[in-house]
Amino acid sequence: MLVLLLLFIAGLSAGFVDAVAGGGGLITVPALLWAGLPVQWALGTNKMQSSCGTALAVSRYAKAGLVAWKEVRLAVLFTFVASILGAVAVGSMSKEVLKMTVPWLMLAVAVYSLLSPKMGDEQRAARLSAVAFAVLGGTVLGFYDGFFGPGTGSFWTISLIALRGLELTRATAFTKVVNLASNLGSLLVFWHAGTVDIHYGLVMIAGQLIGARLGAGMVLKHGAVFVRRVFLAVVFAITAKLLWNQWMG
Repeated sequence: MLVLLLLFIAGLSAGFVDAVAGGGGLITVPALLWAGLPVQWALGTNKMQSSCGTALAVSRYAKAGLVAWKEVRLAVLFTFVASILGAVAVGSMSKEVLKMTVPWLMLAVAVYSLLSPKMGDEQRAARLSAVAFAVLGGTVLGFYDGFFGPGTGSFWTISLIALRGLELTRATAFTKVVNLASNLGSLLVFWHAGTVDIHYGLVMIAGQLIGARLGAGMVLKHGAVFVRRVFLAVVFAITAKLLWNQWMG
């Protein structure tokens, strides 16, 4: 019962963070590993529970009119397919290069965000067309999320602000939709492989749904300033964790 309670709390916390800025896996994957699941099972179960929380966040953003479905649907398609390919490739490719480079990419995201205090405050001119962005972003970040994953939401948000000119709350809403696509694509692979713990997943889903509702509500209420603060905190936390893992071997 103690394990289930802690997994519920982990799901709730992650659902809140994910709905605002992404990065909930920093909480849930270690929690599932602590509960005794092997790595592949922890990753598969994490995709199951995070998909539900992300779906609720998407629903709230959509009802608030923050999701431009005509623009996001092509990105969803490419992200979904690429995430399946990424998850399939996990067993046959080395992650060592990603483990070494991603922390520094995340650090670059954090520094860029800190040096751009007006980042995402308002809509700006797009530097890349919606179709080109959907194909490029969906393929690269979808595959990355299925294959490795840490920081995917942050990469999406920064890309949307820098290349599509979206303001921060709309970029967050877009990010949640494509994150849901890559979560579901990866989940199909893990489910087919039989590496999903349904019981632990259901307990965490209960927490995820509450946390996601609270997190999305905070975004809608407080807007870009709140998102920016949580976003920076999550980016630095992911960067610190990845660098720590790298240095500690």
